[in-house]
Amino acid sequence: METFNSKKDSTQSKETQETKNLQNHLTVLRENKNDGYLSITFSEDDLEAIADFMPPIGAGEPLTPAYVASVLERLNIVYGIREETIQETMSRCNQLRKPVKAVVIAKGEPPIDEILEYYELNHELTPKPEQPLPNPQNRIDYRAQSPFVIVKKGQILAYKRPQEKGQDGTNIHGLIIPRRVQRPEGVSGGSNTRTDADHIIAETAGQLIENKNVISVQDSLVIKGSVGYATGNIIFPGDVIIDGPVSDGFKIYSGGSVTIKQTFDVTDVITKNDLTVAGGIIGRGRALVKVGGSLRAKFIENCRVACRKTLTVETEIINSSIYAMESIDLGDKGMIVGGDITTIHGIRAGAIGKTSGKSTHVHCGIDFTVQQEKEKNNYHFQIISAKLAKLRELMAAPDQIPERQAKMEELLRRLEDEQKKTGQRIADLLGRLEADANAVVEVTGEIAPGTLIEICQIALFVAEPLRGVRIKLDKINGKLVSEPL
Repeated sequence: METFNSKKDSTQSKETQETKNLQNHLTVLRENKNDGYLSITFSEDDLEAIADFMPPIGAGEPLTPAYVASVLERLNIVYGIREETIQETMSRCNQLRKPVKAVVIAKGEPPIDEILEYYELNHELTPKPEQPLPNPQNRIDYRAQSPFVIVKKGQILAYKRPQEKGQDGTNIHGLIIPRRVQRPEGVSGGSNTRTDADHIIAETAGQLIENKNVISVQDSLVIKGSVGYATGNIIFPGDVIIDGPVSDGFKIYSGGSVTIKQTFDVTDVITKNDLTVAGGIIGRGRALVKVGGSLRAKFIENCRVACRKTLTVETEIINSSIYAMESIDLGDKGMIVGGDITTIHGIRAGAIGKTSGKSTHVHCGIDFTVQQEKEKNNYHFQIISAKLAKLRELMAAPDQIPERQAKMEELLRRLEDEQKKTGQRIADLLGRLEADANAVVEVTGEIAPGTLIEICQIALFVAEPLRGVRIKLDKINGKLVSEPL
């Protein structure tokens, strides 16, 4: 019996891997070259023995169990031998007298790697780009997509993956194949996070940052460039700082303060605390600005602004609707030109109004939130009154069906009750509308003719220019008076 490499005479120019494969391909011949024989290939790591069963030629001897056993012994194949497969394939090869190739006659056990415990980032925190829907009418608003990962306080940032025990393997020669130990990189907790036995958890709401496998939560969002399609709308639970401009059409919602270091081309902005704009605020007539704290800007143009504290503007407010719960301060040089200005404690400015163009209305001393609620109830009162008038007209018609008459009477009682309650709410709101009878309007320059000034619903129409005056309420006489500064 002779064992040889079936490609022994291959040229020396073959590459290393190919040569290695050829060395694993062994053919075991018998004494008579016409006898059946086996050609066996060993897989990498000797985990498999793959045999080609070759039938006898002419009067050659068929494959026999003794021959196969001797081959296995000679090649030291002692583990994972597939006896039934060998017997079945050998019989088929002898009977059909055709080669049966690539039969796995022995298979070892591969090692199972040991994986050490680690913390894996929560996959839900990986931003997934929104895909267009098949219907062209269902278009994606790319302004709503954001590259920032925003997390809530108490949210799970990473899960602990427990250690997975490995197992040594065994090759077909019965040799042990040692298991490997994997050490996944995983993540660890950084600032504003806490780590327990099973999780890494956010200690505050904010932006999730991953840097060199350390995850942290940043309670402020700093945008070095501009706000546009690269950032999407900004929705953030903490402070927002924007170094560049804000493109038209993009919205900003902040649970903290907002600082913008350039001119602000605003669409919508809502901030729980302060809004500070180094340049001006340009609204193009449709913008809405809601500020839970103070507002500071160089100028405001064509905006609707609601501010819970003091609003400070350096140069001018132009054609805007401004509501401030405290006061409005434009200093000694700032101007108010056009629009409606409402504030509780008063205004300080360099000039109000313009001799030509849109007139300026100033309302002081009233709580605009109460005023809005009163107007809402007034509208509701008018609707109820109209319904009552129509219902009484129907009830006065002759020959009414008794059942229908009873239903209309019940509806009449409900509407009258609702009208009474709404009237009581309006009366209560009127009592709370005037918030500061000591509010004043101070103008170091000129108040232009055509300007309307109200303090606690007492109005003064400026027919002639007023210069360097303080306007306040004369409570005794129920009128507005002006005095020089």
